[in-house]
Amino acid sequence: MRMIQMDTWRPEAGTALRWQPTAESAAAAASTLAHDGPITFLTENHVRGSMAAAADGMRHRAFIGTATDVDGDLDADAMTWALTVFVRRHGALRMWFGKSGEAIDTHVVDAAAVEFEIADDGHLVPGPPTTAYLLRRFEQETPSTSFPGFAFGAIMRRGSFSIYLACDHGLTDGVSQALALDELLGIYGGLCAVPPDERRDAAQATDAGADYFDYAELESAATAVHAGGSTQTGTWVDIFSRHGFRMPRFSLDLGLAPGETAPVRPFRLHVLDGSEIEAFTKVCLDAGGKMIDGIYAAVAATDHELAGVERYFGMTVLNTRAASPEFATAQGWFCAFAPVEFPVSGTSSVRELIVAARAGRTRARDLGAVPTAAALAALVAAGLTANEVMTAPNLLSYIDFRWFPGNRTPTYERAVMFTGEGRTANASMWINCDNDELYIGSQTPDTPLAQARVHRYFTRLRDIIRSVALEGDHVIDGDHVQTAATAAVSGSR
Repeated sequence: MRMIQMDTWRPEAGTALRWQPTAESAAAAASTLAHDGPITFLTENHVRGSMAAAADGMRHRAFIGTATDVDGDLDADAMTWALTVFVRRHGALRMWFGKSGEAIDTHVVDAAAVEFEIADDGHLVPGPPTTAYLLRRFEQETPSTSFPGFAFGAIMRRGSFSIYLACDHGLTDGVSQALALDELLGIYGGLCAVPPDERRDAAQATDAGADYFDYAELESAATAVHAGGSTQTGTWVDIFSRHGFRMPRFSLDLGLAPGETAPVRPFRLHVLDGSEIEAFTKVCLDAGGKMIDGIYAAVAATDHELAGVERYFGMTVLNTRAASPEFATAQGWFCAFAPVEFPVSGTSSVRELIVAARAGRTRARDLGAVPTAAALAALVAAGLTANEVMTAPNLLSYIDFRWFPGNRTPTYERAVMFTGEGRTANASMWINCDNDELYIGSQTPDTPLAQARVHRYFTRLRDIIRSVALEGDHVIDGDHVQTAATAAVSGSR
């Protein structure tokens, strides 16, 4: 699986099939009473933002999707029941949201009420017409203010078919998407072996164990514990106090005023191939860390060389499914954020920096136990301003797609993941690894100045990582450091 820009997915021509709830299922969903349990802070915050954007007339682009190509003729009836089983299993995919005054109401469609039917949308040809069709579907169907907050479809042709699933971000995350089609196709394969008249009965066994709502209960309880103060919230405050109580920024000034955003321009850069990944990993292990620690060390070295950063300060995205083994394959938004901080100045090379990077990452993993709401409350009490609370931090996410259940299966190897393209003020890093490639992805501001600086930064980061992989290390270049006035805006200098 690899992350791509959506318009670069080019399935072959075929008949476009669209799955939608039956009239009875849609009516049952619309009449579902509000759920009395909690949802996660990130989901609620996302839903509020999406509702506000819709009220302002903005198109919905806050979705994440995956797609793949499958060998063999499509059994459309089996796929209908496979989708039914998949959605019945996962409560997060049965959520939709409304609003009562200022409160967000969560509605969860009863599993037994979920049924789908197929609509034929005619012939699709590769290229821009397919992209336009998909984008239209995703904009119209993935908002989670009605059920379903996702769009599922296939492009059917003789001998093979393509499938795709795009969900509102409030219902999903990158890990969920990496798991989704593999699980769905596993269900589909089993149902293809079941006679059509027995598939309805086969679709009744849908229990998937603990799910998103169980996790939301755990997060709510943890928020209450940390709200009164804890060692971890104290560490959050200590780290932010060293950086002026500001959210982590991209280390180079992207030329946007506070609160200003620009249209997204996707960015992707190849870094290492398969054998080079092995070499880079070996250097990291020999230096006392893991591959991810080498990545953090390289990012910190880049910040130091291009922006004079003396203490690396970033925000990582953590997969919180580790809270329980039962969440391992659950669908939903299972994420936490945590600050990663460690000293850079005084270190001569990336290899030497890996030990400090490992310490910073390990501490961040512990800090990720603090729910986002509790962390923000502690930071606000200590001096984080309202403007900073509203400022999206520049993030670093790392996904190793080699560790997913579908790895090395044909459909997983062909699979792609994509996101909607809205507006941004950041250049958050999505550093991903598969069997053949380590690469950098980002959604960047589409302005001339931002593009020039993003390309300069990511090219330098690539060169540093390659130096470590091919030469065993990278000497941090003190002469490469630029002045703050010409190169960067960073609260960590």
